[in-house]
Amino acid sequence: MKVAVIVATFGRREHVARLLAQLERQTLLPDAVIVSAPDADHTPNNIVCRFPVSRVFGKTGLPAQRNIALDIAGDRFDIITFFDDDFIPADDYLEGVSKAFKQQSDWAVVTGNVLKDGATTAGLTWDEGIQALREAGPTTETRGVDQLSAYGCNMSIRAAFIGGLRFDERLVLYGWQEDVDFTSQLRARGRVVCLRSIRGVHLGIKSGRVNGIRFGYSQVANPIYLVRKGTVPSMFALRLMGKNLLANLARSLWPEPYVDRRGRLRGNLLALSHVARGRVEPEYILKI
Repeated sequence: MKVAVIVATFGRREHVARLLAQLERQTLLPDAVIVSAPDADHTPNNIVCRFPVSRVFGKTGLPAQRNIALDIAGDRFDIITFFDDDFIPADDYLEGVSKAFKQQSDWAVVTGNVLKDGATTAGLTWDEGIQALREAGPTTETRGVDQLSAYGCNMSIRAAFIGGLRFDERLVLYGWQEDVDFTSQLRARGRVVCLRSIRGVHLGIKSGRVNGIRFGYSQVANPIYLVRKGTVPSMFALRLMGKNLLANLARSLWPEPYVDRRGRLRGNLLALSHVARGRVEPEYILKI
Protein backbone atom coordinates (compact mmCIF):
# COMPACT_ATOMS: atom_id res chain seq x y z
CA MET A 1 0.00 0.00 0.00
CA LYS A 2 1.29 3.46 -0.86
CA VAL A 3 1.93 5.52 2.27
CA ALA A 4 2.26 9.30 2.52
CA VAL A 5 3.50 10.90 5.74
CA ILE A 6 2.31 14.42 6.54
CA VAL A 7 4.20 16.58 9.04
CA ALA A 8 2.81 19.99 9.99
CA THR A 9 5.41 22.16 11.69
CA PHE A 10 6.00 25.61 13.13
CA GLY A 11 9.31 26.95 14.44
CA ARG A 12 10.97 23.53 14.70
CA ARG A 13 13.11 23.09 11.63
CA GLU A 14 15.78 21.14 13.54
CA HIS A 15 13.18 18.67 14.80
CA VAL A 16 11.82 18.16 11.28
CA ALA A 17 15.35 17.32 10.14
CA ARG A 18 15.71 14.77 12.96
CA LEU A 19 12.33 13.21 12.12
CA LEU A 20 13.20 12.87 8.43
CA ALA A 21 16.47 11.18 9.36
CA GLN A 22 14.55 8.84 11.65
CA LEU A 23 12.10 7.97 8.86
CA GLU A 24 15.02 6.73 6.76
CA ARG A 25 15.30 3.88 9.29
CA GLN A 26 11.80 2.59 8.52
CA THR A 27 11.62 -1.03 7.37
CA LEU A 28 8.97 0.21 4.93
CA LEU A 29 9.96 3.59 3.56
CA PRO A 30 7.18 6.12 2.95
CA ASP A 31 6.28 6.72 -0.69
CA ALA A 32 6.25 10.45 0.05
CA VAL A 33 6.66 12.88 2.93
CA ILE A 34 4.88 16.22 2.83
CA VAL A 35 6.13 18.89 5.23
CA SER A 36 3.60 21.69 5.70
CA ALA A 37 4.74 24.98 7.22
CA PRO A 38 3.88 28.70 7.10
CA ASP A 39 7.02 29.41 5.06
CA ALA A 40 10.46 28.03 4.24
CA ASP A 41 12.04 29.44 7.41
CA HIS A 42 10.25 26.73 9.41
CA THR A 43 11.72 23.81 7.46
CA PRO A 44 15.24 22.46 6.88
CA ASN A 45 17.00 23.32 3.64
CA ASN A 46 18.68 20.95 1.18
CA ILE A 47 16.63 17.93 2.20
CA VAL A 48 18.10 14.70 0.82
CA CYS A 49 16.30 11.47 1.74
CA ARG A 50 15.72 8.00 0.31
CA PHE A 51 12.10 8.97 -0.30
CA PRO A 52 10.51 12.00 -1.97
CA VAL A 53 10.07 15.01 0.33
CA SER A 54 7.99 18.02 -0.66
CA ARG A 55 7.46 21.25 1.24
CA VAL A 56 4.20 23.17 1.07
CA PHE A 57 3.60 26.63 2.50
CA GLY A 58 0.53 28.64 3.36
CA LYS A 59 -1.51 29.42 6.44
CA THR A 60 -0.34 29.15 10.04
CA GLY A 61 -2.18 26.69 12.25
CA LEU A 62 -2.20 22.91 12.62
CA PRO A 63 -5.59 22.19 10.98
CA ALA A 64 -4.94 24.54 8.05
CA GLN A 65 -1.44 23.17 7.47
CA ARG A 66 -2.69 19.59 7.51
CA ASN A 67 -5.44 20.49 5.06
CA ILE A 68 -2.98 22.00 2.61
CA ALA A 69 -0.96 18.79 2.71
CA LEU A 70 -4.09 16.66 2.25
CA ASP A 71 -4.97 18.64 -0.85
CA ILE A 72 -1.47 18.07 -2.21
CA ALA A 73 -1.64 14.33 -1.47
CA GLY A 74 -4.93 14.03 -3.36
CA ASP A 75 -5.89 10.45 -4.19
CA ARG A 76 -2.37 9.20 -4.97
CA PHE A 77 -1.94 7.17 -1.76
CA ASP A 78 -3.65 4.35 0.10
CA ILE A 79 -2.67 5.49 3.60
CA ILE A 80 -2.13 8.97 5.02
CA THR A 81 -0.04 9.00 8.20
CA PHE A 82 0.18 12.14 10.33
CA PHE A 83 3.23 12.55 12.57
CA ASP A 84 3.94 15.46 14.87
CA ASP A 85 7.40 16.87 14.24
CA ASP A 86 8.44 15.66 17.72
CA PHE A 87 7.16 12.09 17.38
CA ILE A 88 9.68 9.26 16.96
CA PRO A 89 8.16 6.19 15.32
CA ALA A 90 9.61 2.75 15.91
CA ASP A 91 11.55 1.49 12.88
CA ASP A 92 8.73 -0.89 11.89
CA TYR A 93 5.92 1.64 12.42
CA LEU A 94 4.91 2.19 8.79
CA GLU A 95 5.28 -1.51 7.97
CA GLY A 96 2.91 -2.28 10.85
CA VAL A 97 0.40 0.30 9.66
CA SER A 98 0.46 -1.08 6.11
CA LYS A 99 -0.05 -4.66 7.30
CA ALA A 100 -2.92 -3.59 9.57
CA PHE A 101 -4.84 -1.87 6.79
CA LYS A 102 -4.22 -4.78 4.39
CA GLN A 103 -5.56 -7.31 6.89
CA GLN A 104 -8.47 -5.26 8.26
CA SER A 105 -10.55 -3.82 5.44
CA ASP A 106 -13.01 -2.18 7.84
CA TRP A 107 -10.37 -0.16 9.71
CA ALA A 108 -10.55 3.56 8.93
CA VAL A 109 -8.01 4.92 11.41
CA VAL A 110 -5.06 3.41 13.27
CA THR A 111 -3.25 5.15 16.11
CA GLY A 112 -0.19 3.66 17.74
CA ASN A 113 0.94 2.94 21.27
CA VAL A 114 2.76 5.98 22.71
CA LEU A 115 5.40 4.44 24.96
CA LYS A 116 6.28 7.77 26.56
CA ASP A 117 4.54 11.11 26.17
CA GLY A 118 6.52 14.24 26.96
CA ALA A 119 3.38 16.33 26.46
CA THR A 120 2.35 15.34 30.00
CA THR A 121 5.76 16.18 31.51
CA ALA A 122 8.57 18.68 31.00
CA GLY A 123 9.23 16.99 27.66
CA LEU A 124 11.80 14.52 26.39
CA THR A 125 14.97 14.93 24.37
CA TRP A 126 15.56 13.03 21.14
CA ASP A 127 18.15 10.88 22.88
CA GLU A 128 15.67 10.01 25.64
CA GLY A 129 13.01 9.16 23.10
CA ILE A 130 15.29 6.91 21.08
CA GLN A 131 16.46 5.20 24.26
CA ALA A 132 12.85 4.54 25.29
CA LEU A 133 12.26 2.81 21.94
CA ARG A 134 15.40 0.71 22.36
CA GLU A 135 14.34 -0.41 25.84
CA ALA A 136 10.82 -1.39 24.77
CA GLY A 137 10.41 -5.13 24.73
CA PRO A 138 8.93 -7.06 21.80
CA THR A 139 5.18 -7.20 21.35
CA THR A 140 2.96 -9.45 19.27
CA GLU A 141 -0.33 -7.74 20.09
CA THR A 142 -2.37 -7.55 16.87
CA ARG A 143 -5.84 -6.88 18.27
CA GLY A 144 -7.08 -3.37 17.67
CA VAL A 145 -8.86 -1.63 20.56
CA ASP A 146 -11.68 0.62 19.41
CA GLN A 147 -11.33 4.30 20.28
CA LEU A 148 -13.47 7.42 20.09
CA SER A 149 -10.65 9.03 18.13
CA ALA A 150 -6.95 8.87 17.35
CA TYR A 151 -4.09 10.72 19.05
CA GLY A 152 -2.92 13.43 16.67
CA CYS A 153 0.81 12.95 17.22
CA ASN A 154 0.57 9.65 15.34
CA MET A 155 -2.46 8.63 13.33
CA SER A 156 -2.89 6.79 10.05
CA ILE A 157 -6.00 6.93 7.91
CA ARG A 158 -7.25 4.84 5.00
CA ALA A 159 -7.13 7.48 2.28
CA ALA A 160 -10.21 6.20 0.46
CA PHE A 161 -12.30 6.98 3.55
CA ILE A 162 -11.19 10.61 3.79
CA GLY A 163 -12.90 11.93 0.68
CA GLY A 164 -13.67 15.61 1.15
CA LEU A 165 -13.33 15.53 4.94
CA ARG A 166 -10.90 18.12 6.25
CA PHE A 167 -9.66 19.42 9.59
CA ASP A 168 -11.77 22.21 11.06
CA GLU A 169 -9.88 25.46 10.52
CA ARG A 170 -11.96 27.25 13.13
CA LEU A 171 -9.75 25.38 15.61
CA VAL A 172 -6.94 27.83 14.94
CA LEU A 173 -3.23 27.74 15.78
CA TYR A 174 -2.45 24.69 17.96
CA GLY A 175 -5.86 23.27 17.04
CA TRP A 176 -6.65 21.74 20.44
CA GLN A 177 -8.83 18.62 19.89
CA GLU A 178 -8.65 18.85 16.09
CA ASP A 179 -7.57 15.19 16.03
CA VAL A 180 -10.66 14.13 17.99
CA ASP A 181 -12.95 16.14 15.72
CA PHE A 182 -11.45 14.77 12.50
CA THR A 183 -11.00 11.09 13.33
CA SER A 184 -14.24 10.68 15.31
CA GLN A 185 -16.12 11.58 12.11
CA LEU A 186 -14.38 8.67 10.36
CA ARG A 187 -16.08 6.20 12.71
CA ALA A 188 -19.07 6.43 10.37
CA ARG A 189 -16.88 4.91 7.64
CA GLY A 190 -14.89 2.31 9.59
CA ARG A 191 -13.30 1.39 12.88
CA VAL A 192 -10.96 3.74 14.73
CA VAL A 193 -8.48 1.60 16.62
CA CYS A 194 -5.36 1.73 18.75
CA LEU A 195 -2.87 -0.98 17.85
CA ARG A 196 -0.28 -1.53 20.57
CA SER A 197 2.19 -3.30 18.26
CA ILE A 198 2.67 0.00 16.42
CA ARG A 199 4.80 2.10 18.74
CA GLY A 200 6.54 5.41 19.13
CA VAL A 201 7.53 8.17 21.54
CA HIS A 202 6.06 11.68 21.66
CA LEU A 203 8.71 14.10 22.90
CA GLY A 204 6.28 16.89 23.78
CA ILE A 205 8.68 19.68 22.81
CA LYS A 206 7.43 22.94 24.35
CA SER A 207 8.67 25.35 21.67
CA GLY A 208 6.23 26.38 18.94
CA ARG A 209 3.14 26.12 21.15
CA VAL A 210 0.62 28.86 21.94
CA ASN A 211 0.83 30.88 25.16
CA GLY A 212 -0.93 29.91 28.37
CA ILE A 213 -3.95 32.19 28.11
CA ARG A 214 -4.68 31.17 24.53
CA PHE A 215 -4.28 27.49 25.31
CA GLY A 216 -6.48 27.78 28.40
CA TYR A 217 -9.18 29.45 26.34
CA SER A 218 -9.03 26.59 23.81
CA GLN A 219 -9.29 24.03 26.64
CA VAL A 220 -12.85 25.22 27.21
CA ALA A 221 -14.01 26.80 23.97
CA ASN A 222 -12.93 24.01 21.61
CA PRO A 223 -14.70 21.10 23.37
CA ILE A 224 -17.92 23.14 23.71
CA TYR A 225 -17.71 24.03 20.02
CA LEU A 226 -17.25 20.36 19.05
CA VAL A 227 -20.21 19.30 21.19
CA ARG A 228 -22.38 21.84 19.37
CA LYS A 229 -20.94 20.64 16.08
CA GLY A 230 -21.90 17.09 17.03
CA THR A 231 -18.51 15.42 16.61
CA VAL A 232 -17.79 14.63 20.28
CA PRO A 233 -20.08 13.38 23.08
CA SER A 234 -21.00 15.91 25.73
CA MET A 235 -19.72 13.70 28.56
CA PHE A 236 -16.31 13.40 26.87
CA ALA A 237 -16.10 17.19 26.56
CA LEU A 238 -17.25 17.82 30.13
CA ARG A 239 -14.73 15.37 31.60
CA LEU A 240 -11.94 16.88 29.51
CA MET A 241 -12.79 20.46 30.49
CA GLY A 242 -13.30 19.56 34.15
CA LYS A 243 -9.97 17.74 34.38
CA ASN A 244 -8.06 20.64 32.83
CA LEU A 245 -9.86 23.32 34.82
CA LEU A 246 -9.27 21.52 38.12
CA ALA A 247 -5.60 20.88 37.28
CA ASN A 248 -5.01 24.53 36.37
CA LEU A 249 -6.81 25.71 39.51
CA ALA A 250 -5.03 23.30 41.87
CA ARG A 251 -1.56 23.95 40.46
CA SER A 252 -1.83 27.69 39.91
CA LEU A 253 -0.28 28.35 43.35
CA TRP A 254 2.70 26.06 42.72
CA PRO A 255 2.86 25.65 38.96
CA GLU A 256 5.28 23.39 37.14
CA PRO A 257 8.12 25.42 35.58
CA TYR A 258 7.18 24.16 32.11
CA VAL A 259 3.43 24.96 32.28
CA ASP A 260 1.83 28.42 32.50
CA ARG A 261 -0.92 27.27 34.87
CA ARG A 262 -2.02 30.79 35.80
CA GLY A 263 -2.27 31.79 32.17
CA ARG A 264 -4.24 28.67 31.38
CA LEU A 265 -6.58 29.32 34.28
CA ARG A 266 -7.17 32.87 33.08
CA GLY A 267 -7.95 31.50 29.63
CA ASN A 268 -10.31 28.89 31.11
CA LEU A 269 -12.26 31.53 33.03
CA LEU A 270 -12.43 33.88 30.05
CA ALA A 271 -13.83 31.11 27.86
CA LEU A 272 -16.36 30.11 30.53
CA SER A 273 -17.57 33.71 30.73
CA HIS A 274 -18.02 33.74 26.95
CA VAL A 275 -19.85 30.39 26.95
CA ALA A 276 -22.17 31.66 29.70
CA ARG A 277 -23.13 34.51 27.35
CA GLY A 278 -23.72 32.10 24.46
CA ARG A 279 -20.49 32.93 22.67
CA VAL A 280 -18.64 29.85 21.40
CA GLU A 281 -15.82 31.08 19.17
CA PRO A 282 -12.60 28.98 19.05
CA GLU A 283 -10.88 31.54 16.84
CA TYR A 284 -11.21 34.22 19.56
CA ILE A 285 -7.71 33.25 20.69
CA LEU A 286 -6.39 35.21 17.71
CA LYS A 287 -7.60 38.35 19.54
CA ILE A 288 -5.84 37.50 22.81
